[in-house]
Amino acid sequence: MKSKIPRAVLVLGLISLFTDFASEMLYPVTPIFLTTILGSSMTIVGIIEGVAEVTAGFLKGIFGALSDKIGKRSIFVKIGYGISGIVKPLPGLFPSIFTVIFSRITDRIGKGIRTAPRDALLSSYSNNNSGAIFGFHRGMDTLGAVIGPLSAILLLHIFPGNYILIFLLAFIPSVIAIIFTLFVKDVAIQKRKEEKFLIKNFWKSAPKNYKVILMLLTIFSLVNSSDVFLILRSQNISHSDITAILGYVFYNFIYAFSSYPIGTLSDKLGKKKVFASGLLIFSLVYFVFAINKEPLIVWLCFAFYGIYASSTEGVAKAWISDMIDINLRGSAIGLLTTLMSFGVMLGSVITGILWDYFGALVPFIISSIISFIIALIILIWKEV
Repeated sequence: MKSKIPRAVLVLGLISLFTDFASEMLYPVTPIFLTTILGSSMTIVGIIEGVAEVTAGFLKGIFGALSDKIGKRSIFVKIGYGISGIVKPLPGLFPSIFTVIFSRITDRIGKGIRTAPRDALLSSYSNNNSGAIFGFHRGMDTLGAVIGPLSAILLLHIFPGNYILIFLLAFIPSVIAIIFTLFVKDVAIQKRKEEKFLIKNFWKSAPKNYKVILMLLTIFSLVNSSDVFLILRSQNISHSDITAILGYVFYNFIYAFSSYPIGTLSDKLGKKKVFASGLLIFSLVYFVFAINKEPLIVWLCFAFYGIYASSTEGVAKAWISDMIDINLRGSAIGLLTTLMSFGVMLGSVITGILWDYFGALVPFIISSIISFIIALIILIWKEV
C-alpha cells in the first residue's frame, strides 16, 4: 500500500529543497575556500564546523520545547529559514575568515530555531507512516543538496576559482525558500503553560526507550564529525576539487532517492533494524575512507554513505516520534538534536586536531570502530 504524502509535507519539502539548494552550493566549496583562498588550517575548519553545530544544537532544544509550550510550530519555521537565507551571500560580499564564521554560525542559528518545530510539525501529519513522511522530507531536502553542488561545479567550470560569485548566487534559492514558508500552517496542539521548565519535566516522564536511544545517538555523534572532512579526504585522495565536490553530490543523489523507500521500509521492518544497519554501513565507509588511496573507490564510499544517511537521519526522528506524545515531540526531537550537535561539535574539533597531528587514518579508524560497536548494541538491545 502506498504511503500518502500530505500537501503540507510537500510544502515543507519544497522549503527544505530550496534551502539546501542554497546551503549545498556553499557547503562543499566553503572548506576549500577557507583552506586554499583564505589560508585556514584543518583545525580552524573543525572549530568553525564544531561551533556552528553546537550553536544550532543548543537552540534546537530550546525552540523545540518552546514550540511545545506555546502550541505553535510555523512561526519558528518562518523565522529560522528567514535568518538562514539572509546571511548566505555575506562571505561573497565581505570575503574573510571572520565573515565565513559569522555567516556559518548565523545560518546555524536559523537552523536551530526551525528544526525541532518543523520536525514536530512533520510528525503531526503521520498516519502510521512516520518513516515515509520523514523519508520523503529528507529526500526533498537532499535533492537540493544534489542541485546545489552541481550548480557550484557548473559555475566553477565557467568561472574558475570564483568562489565569491557562488556565495552571491546562493541568495536566489534562499529567497524562494523564504517565500514558500508563507504557506506553512500550524496543526493544533495542546499548550503547556503550566510547565515552567519543559525540558526538565519532559525528561522525567520520557519513556525508557527514548532515553536509551538518546544516549546511544549522543555517543555516536562524537565520532560522526562534519561531512566537510569527507570532502577534504576525497580531495586528499583524488587531488581534485571537482572530484571531491562531485563525490559529495553523488552521496546526496543516493541519499535523496533512497530516503523515501528506506523510510517506508522502516515502517514495515522496524526503525531499530534499519537504523542499526545504517550504522554498520557508516562503520564500513569510514574504514575504507581511512585506508583507501584509489580515487575510484571514493565514489563507492559516497554511494554507501548515502544509504547510511537515508537509513538513520529521518528514521531516527520517525522512531522517536512513534514513542512520544504529539504534544511533546518538539521537546523530544529538540533534546536529541541538541545533544547530538554538541557531540558533532566535539567530534569535529577532535577530528581536525587528530588529522593535523596524525593524518586522516587515526580519526577515521576511531569513527569506524565506535560506530560498529554502537550498531551491535542497538541490534542486541530489546526495547521495552
